[in-house]
Amino acid sequence: MSSPAAAEQKPAWSLVIHGGAGVIERARMTPEREAAARAGLDAALAAGEAVLAKGGSAVDAVEAAIHVLEDDPSFNAGRGAVFTYEGTNELDAAIMDGSTRAAGAVAGVTRTRHPVSLARAVMEKSPHVLLAGKGADIFSTEQGLEQVDPSWFATDERRRQLDELKAKKLGWFDVDMKYGTVGAVARDQAGHVAAATSTGGVTGKRWGRVGDSPLIGAGTYADDRACAVSATGAGEFFIREGVAHEICARIRFKGESLQQAADTVMAETQALGGTGGVIVTGPNGEASWSFNTPGMYRGKVAAGGKRIVAIYGDEG
Repeated sequence: MSSPAAAEQKPAWSLVIHGGAGVIERARMTPEREAAARAGLDAALAAGEAVLAKGGSAVDAVEAAIHVLEDDPSFNAGRGAVFTYEGTNELDAAIMDGSTRAAGAVAGVTRTRHPVSLARAVMEKSPHVLLAGKGADIFSTEQGLEQVDPSWFATDERRRQLDELKAKKLGWFDVDMKYGTVGAVARDQAGHVAAATSTGGVTGKRWGRVGDSPLIGAGTYADDRACAVSATGAGEFFIREGVAHEICARIRFKGESLQQAADTVMAETQALGGTGGVIVTGPNGEASWSFNTPGMYRGKVAAGGKRIVAIYGDEG
């Protein structure tokens, strides 16, 4: 039985977000880019906090936070998504409700302003979990979600990165080694957890490549019996490790702490060759993150506390 002191320490709600992990170092960052990223993270936390503080659901909170990040060109999701090799933007997203383990996801969508909301529509308005490509775009219009011209997602900086990758023949992954996926995990006042992730994938991706973000159990997972997880990184390795579910399984079956489970699974992913990070929250409102890269755009807030935003490995 928990003590009164322990009960007092448990926050009424909590929220953790990320905006990608990778080679994110002070020497590579301009003051303007750093300020924009910090402002974007803070705004996303504020949006999710507004939902949770009023007693809203964890699902609503993670969707609200992701909306902000999808509209912010500092991050690789929605507006500001990276380009495929062919010079288009193909967007992936997922959302999961830990109270029911209902989930929805989309891959390769091209016209939905907020892919995370399309993933939620798949969860709530269809019999399926994952829709891809043209079918997902059609479903989006049928559901009345906001549509934009594909040019809405494009930015000059992302086009420059694609041009650089092609010119230098840099290989398979992002030219700047930043996995700019965005994600959010939350625990609401009812004790339920949820997770959501949204991404443009990796610069120069080809052949309809899909990473871990929209794959339930790899880049996104939520279970009230354990935790909620959103991942960012070299998706092929996160898929092979089953990162998000693996973290929840260690917590549920081995009784590990969030930090212990996340650190262990990230170490195993790195042993395969995968770099990146995860954010985690649990049904008791605890919050954690773990990453094996120099930095990760990240932030957290809990009831009664201040919003915390960090970028580099030596912060927070």
